[in-house]
Amino acid sequence: MAIGWLSVLQAVPWSDVISNAPKVAEGAKKLWSTVSKKPATATPEAPPSASALESRVSTLEATVAQTHEQLVASSELIKALAEQNAQLIQGIETNRVRVMWLTGVALLGAVTGLISVTLWLTQG
Repeated sequence: MAIGWLSVLQAVPWSDVISNAPKVAEGAKKLWSTVSKKPATATPEAPPSASALESRVSTLEATVAQTHEQLVASSELIKALAEQNAQLIQGIETNRVRVMWLTGVALLGAVTGLISVTLWLTQG
């Protein structure tokens, strides 16, 4: 079974995975640092004045803009991970087909060898 995993790992386009890994890791770090530093906003207890409301609206607009940027960054990260996943799946499928062919060839070789040994023993 170790041979199967070895062939799967050999068929993976590791150069693509490795070249994209820093981008994916950096995107994940950037997203995490952005999200983890955001404090939760508290609602004021006293009725706000007009200037306080304007300030809150401005803050909320800025927060919405930052949230949109985070959404875009998350989407890019998910897209990169999905592309890598698709490449890995394609490699696994290619190896599955190769293993099926090799199994057939091995069975054919075993049957041929068995027939050859049987014929050799019956002639001797």
